[in-house]
Amino acid sequence: MKHFLSVNEVTNLSQLVDNALAYKANPFKDAELGHNKRLGMLFLNPSMRTRISTQIAAKNLGMDAIVFNVGQDGWSLEFEDEAIMSGTSVEHVKEAAPVLGKYFDILGVRTFPSLKNKEDDYSELYINQFIKYSGVPVLSLESATLHPLQSLTDIITIQETFKEKRKPKIVLTWAPHVKALPQCVANSFSQWVNAWGGADFVITHPEDYELDSKFTKGATITLDQDEALKDADLIYIKNWSTYTDYGKIYCNDPEWMLTNEKLAITNKAKVMHCLPVRRNVELSDEILDGSSSIVTQQAGNRVWAAQAVLAELLKSKKQ
Repeated sequence: MKHFLSVNEVTNLSQLVDNALAYKANPFKDAELGHNKRLGMLFLNPSMRTRISTQIAAKNLGMDAIVFNVGQDGWSLEFEDEAIMSGTSVEHVKEAAPVLGKYFDILGVRTFPSLKNKEDDYSELYINQFIKYSGVPVLSLESATLHPLQSLTDIITIQETFKEKRKPKIVLTWAPHVKALPQCVANSFSQWVNAWGGADFVITHPEDYELDSKFTKGATITLDQDEALKDADLIYIKNWSTYTDYGKIYCNDPEWMLTNEKLAITNKAKVMHCLPVRRNVELSDEILDGSSSIVTQQAGNRVWAAQAVLAELLKSKKQ
């Protein structure tokens, strides 16, 4: 694994999940793998779980992890080639990235979409510029369109939760929110579940909330949430803004929030969410505080997802 940006960098997903669960069982079994290695973590937007879990994962492997909040701890960066830097950006990624490549063995980068220009966001300019100029493996800590560490975590959680000898029915359902959110988590979850291939996968959302088909291909898509939820084994709750007319909110219908009444038509489904979650907007208290919620178990697994990926990147560097 040269970089970690999406499921496309993973050659054996089942093995990667097994490796993560092995780290969960024995966190320090490879405590020397990252000895004298440094992980740089650059954040262009806030983070709690991604930041802390990845730092813990690096420590478990013997790595030093250094966090840098771009634009707060240092200069704001310019990413466009041939830019005339007469505005607020002080340093170009062409200089910053190769310097960081000399400081660190692996570079983790977290970016965020503008939700204003779809072409710019979906070009993944920011993270691709770090790949182009840093000269070291780049680990996505979330990008403009995908959140691969979250999605690996989700597959890990599904595998350790669902033990029946049949394909689970997994439903990704849109939920209301107070502001427009990116498609990253929904895109990524769809991509990883389809690549995993071990599920009956259904996506449900209001009209006009279609995701990019390159991520959802292989899933059943319906506008009828009740139809989607029937006999579901696992339900993933997530809001996202519109993709075609980019970054808009057309619907904020509270009827799309999951409740125990809706859960009654499922197969005693477990409920997942990437967090943070807005209570009684995206998910009801009765769900989050009830036995069906596995959101904290899911969040706890972020450490093992990050550790499995960091181990793969470290091993690849040694080859």
